[in-house]
This record gives sequence, structure tokens and C-alpha cells, in this order.
Amino acid sequence: MKRIMFRYADRRLTLAQKTAIQEFVEKLFTKEKTPLARINYIFCSDEYLLAINRSFLQHDYYTDIITFGLSAPGKPVEAEIYISTERVKDNAGQLDISFRDEMLRVIFHGALHLCGYKDKRKADIALMRKREDHYLKLFLKASVH
Repeated sequence: MKRIMFRYADRRLTLAQKTAIQEFVEKLFTKEKTPLARINYIFCSDEYLLAINRSFLQHDYYTDIITFGLSAPGKPVEAEIYISTERVKDNAGQLDISFRDEMLRVIFHGALHLCGYKDKRKADIALMRKREDHYLKLFLKASVH
């Protein structure tokens, strides 16, 4: 049984190499020495994710990703990660990078949160970005061959 699943709420995700990405996320957990049970990535619209942000986090703004860890402390990671494909597309345009690269970064970002990385303080943001870059480069290098 796959441990990384891609599901769709109200948006489909068109992305090449989905299986390779799922397998790579599993390797990320191994490299980060974090036991993994299962993650459901759920791709959705801005409005769908805004409703989750309001309901569960009491935040009234758009975001590209919300990660919910569902496992008990000390147990292998079980989680749901919601990603707005619209927000990722907008962010990619603003950053002048491809949708694919930004989506990969966001997918890895959610996984890294579950491995214990934070992104609230400046130092934490810098470390998170460094790890995202590391895994993005590793994946892109591996996917060329």
C-alpha cells in the first residue's frame, strides 16, 4: 500500500511523474530520520482551503498549504496536507518560476513540517527554505535520469 497518496477535493492536479514524487517524499522522511505511516495530499481551490483555514485555524486569509499532523507523539507520521493549486499557480507567477517547481517546493514544505521544521521565526524560515531547496534540487537531479 502506498504511504503517500494524492487526492482531490475540488481541483485536479496535472503534474508529471506523480509516482516518482510520491516515492521521493517517502525518501525525504527516511533521510530526515522520521518514521512515516501515511500522508494524504489533498489538492483543492483557494476557496476550499480558505474555508479550512477559517474553520480549523481561525485565520481569514488565503494560503497555499495547511498541514495537519494526525499521529500521536512518538508514532510514525500520519497526516493530511491540503494544497491550493490556485495559490501555488499564483505564487509561481509572482516568483517567476514554473508551476511544477513551486508545487514540488510546497509538497516538500508540508513533508518537512511533519519532520519537525518550523517557519514562524526568521531563522526557522531560512532553514526551511534551505531544506526545500535541497530536496527540490535532489528531486530534479534524479528526475533528469
